[in-house]
Amino acid sequence: MRAAAARYGTAGSLVLTALVAAPAGSAGAAPPSPETRGTAVAAQRAEAAGIRWGACAKAEDLPSFLRCGTVSVPLDYTRPYGPQIRLTVSRAKATGTSAKRPLARQGALVFNPGGPGASGMYFPLMGLMPEWKRLAAAYDFVGYAPRGVGRSAPLSCQDPKEFTKAPTQSQSYPDPSYKRARIAQAKAYARGCAARNPGLRHYTTLNNARDLDVLRAALGQRKLTFMGASYGTYFGAVYATLFPAHVRRMVFDSAVNPAPSQIWYRNNLDQSAAFERRWADFRAWVAKHDKTYHLGKTPDEVLRNYEKVRAELAHKPAGGKVGPGQLQAAYLTAGYYDDYWPSRAKALSAYLKGDARPLIQQAAPEPRAAVEEENGNAVYTAVECNDAPWPTDFATWDRDNTALARVAPFETWDNAWMNLPCAYWSAPRQRPVDVGAAKGTLVPTLILAAERDAATPYGGALELNRRLSGSVLVTERDAGTHGIGGGPNRCVNGYLEAYLLEGRLPVRRAACAPHKEPEPTSGVRARVLPRP
Repeated sequence: MRAAAARYGTAGSLVLTALVAAPAGSAGAAPPSPETRGTAVAAQRAEAAGIRWGACAKAEDLPSFLRCGTVSVPLDYTRPYGPQIRLTVSRAKATGTSAKRPLARQGALVFNPGGPGASGMYFPLMGLMPEWKRLAAAYDFVGYAPRGVGRSAPLSCQDPKEFTKAPTQSQSYPDPSYKRARIAQAKAYARGCAARNPGLRHYTTLNNARDLDVLRAALGQRKLTFMGASYGTYFGAVYATLFPAHVRRMVFDSAVNPAPSQIWYRNNLDQSAAFERRWADFRAWVAKHDKTYHLGKTPDEVLRNYEKVRAELAHKPAGGKVGPGQLQAAYLTAGYYDDYWPSRAKALSAYLKGDARPLIQQAAPEPRAAVEEENGNAVYTAVECNDAPWPTDFATWDRDNTALARVAPFETWDNAWMNLPCAYWSAPRQRPVDVGAAKGTLVPTLILAAERDAATPYGGALELNRRLSGSVLVTERDAGTHGIGGGPNRCVNGYLEAYLLEGRLPVRRAACAPHKEPEPTSGVRARVLPRP
């Protein structure tokens, strides 16, 4: 059956507003581009069709109380009547009550967890968590898989078994032969992306923003209420730039720096530098709890023990599957989320005492996740490589990453190898959108940021705040968790609820004290790891 969401206006008015919505800050109404006209056509079609909600496909692995459907969008927005792709969508309807109090329904809250390459299909389940229940009472929680992700016209660049092959090496200071091997891998991966995906050029941030407007229309929403985390903040900001008149409320949680000069090469260098600081935070916490983990009383002693494990795994992988590459990937999550700190410290301590089982459990590849992981990486690569120019001479990468690795060795080169296919990309490159909203063109928006976030360094939130007139920045001081909305900080959640439920924002900026550090024996909350 079609979407039960309330309709606002008519299909004709949707087309009109889409056609006249020039990017914020423009001097006047420029003639609409073919892509703008194509988005309007697709939105009109989606508004008329709605979404047929039904049982979710078994492949989604979602509980039966959630409903799923699809939305058709053009592969190429210059050809709105040409080939179409289907985006999968999930929904939990607003509960209507919170703490035994009725709350007025406010339409749909659409969420994207980032990536590029992450799926938001799980998002409606967040309404079961205490931190989200008030919002779930007022909003239908809507998640979706962006183009290329999951069952939404999925991309693939490599055999998943080959992509997750383990064990692998990881060198903080790579030697020439290792560099040559990784360059060859990057070239092969770029060729695989081009050969396996005929429509590769159409997987971009711009098209993700256009898809979001079509989804808005399919949900029957005249204006969009959206929350994006990590990369979700970037294409949310692009959406706000392209369709400012279509925004009702918008939350940017852990903001990517949207400056065109940062997309994406410079952002990745800044990210590697920030991960070094967060890696130091983790080691300081472990040292503080030396009585529990016995990994050293100083951060340097903890580092020496980590490097000892790394060296041993290079010669004898744990369980035959955990080498230095898997070790580094597992401990990178500690840079994203401090609730991983206890389990990661415990695994390192156990390994040094002769028990490799915790490390194997946490770091070994999961064969059942191979397809999802390869798909996520393919979308990540396609979007970032398509979005902007990249250096095409490895000498530039070598110079920049060699210099950075001298002061930030933990993540620098592994981050470079992940992105290096963009140096050899055959699809056309775009010019990044000059994100911005002049005064009066966009409703007030909310930006959330942790001061020590590594994945999206804090400077990105300041830049986004500067570019979006009327936006308000709420900072979690002296904290580094990536994605803070709906997390353990009640102060942050108070600002989030006040904005989404009542439209209230601080006058200018606001700050919250950091959430409590994890206890050395605490468990680990389930996380979906977004990549910026």
